[in-house]
Amino acid sequence: MSAAYATFGLAPAMRAGEVLADGGYQVHRDFVDFIVDGRPLLFQLSDLDAVSPLASDVPPAIFTAQVRSLLLEAEAPLPGGRYVIYGCPECADLACGAVTAVIDRADDDYVWRDFAWQTEEQVDLELNGYHGIGPFRFQGEEYRAALNSLLNGDANGSRRRVLLIGARVALLAKLAAALRTIGIGADITRDADDVPADELRGYGAVVFGRGVGEEERAAVRRAFERAGVDVACVDGLAPIVPLLVAQIEHALDRSPVEQRRLTRLVAADGEAGVEITSACRVRLTAYRLDRLARAHTHELFDGLLEAGRHRIPLDAKAVKGESFVVARTAGSVLVKAMAH
Repeated sequence: MSAAYATFGLAPAMRAGEVLADGGYQVHRDFVDFIVDGRPLLFQLSDLDAVSPLASDVPPAIFTAQVRSLLLEAEAPLPGGRYVIYGCPECADLACGAVTAVIDRADDDYVWRDFAWQTEEQVDLELNGYHGIGPFRFQGEEYRAALNSLLNGDANGSRRRVLLIGARVALLAKLAAALRTIGIGADITRDADDVPADELRGYGAVVFGRGVGEEERAAVRRAFERAGVDVACVDGLAPIVPLLVAQIEHALDRSPVEQRRLTRLVAADGEAGVEITSACRVRLTAYRLDRLARAHTHELFDGLLEAGRHRIPLDAKAVKGESFVVARTAGSVLVKAMAH
């Protein structure tokens, strides 16, 4: 099959971390995704929980080596001229499975072909090939410019730290511990007046507890403005750690809105409305505070949905009173308070 020309680009993306109800967790990963003909290539690979080799938390030398490998300035890491395009977000071990492809040159252009799911050194294209994807031919100048921008430091760095501000120190400590477990740094303070500007520039989000007044919030925002930081501000919906983690994950999402998989969530009148841009697994979870301010968690929906808008009925008992709905895909998370 001849390779059709396609546009090549890069964009920030993330694999959203999560604190699970059973005490488990999945790690937060920031990475650079491949944009082919204006859409993330990852979205063409069904419902795949994976990240590219261009992850922000790998050592700089390894990151540079990955970029140079994609530029064909180093030997292919796998037999047959195959390169890892997406791998396991937890361990990056080939045994967990990876999407690989052959990358070679065609005159001045670069061709990605023979995409496959691979779990060992050799791959069976007939059995495990992605037969409907590619081959793609990228113009050499565009391809090199995009990847070289990462080596030149043109890509925005990840700010995987958050500042927690509130009066309930015990809750904030639990939240900070949960965030650190999934790979997000967290610091606790009452205000930001004494925090040096260089430190403020390292935060991607600031989280306000319910007890923080508007005057205190405004002072924190001014401190970040003086430091020249455009920081995401999160108003904590309820003192429920997994819910707050979901809010923070959404705030840290730096991917362009038009390139996200989960783009809309509404929760009202006993149902949830979600909109997704490509087929994927969607999970809905409800968090509820009862009259004694005790937190309850209810799994509402877990299934594969096609691209488009969907209306999902919710268990009335799970969303009564003060309740909140979290929608997740592998790379996106949205949170809404339930409207009654």
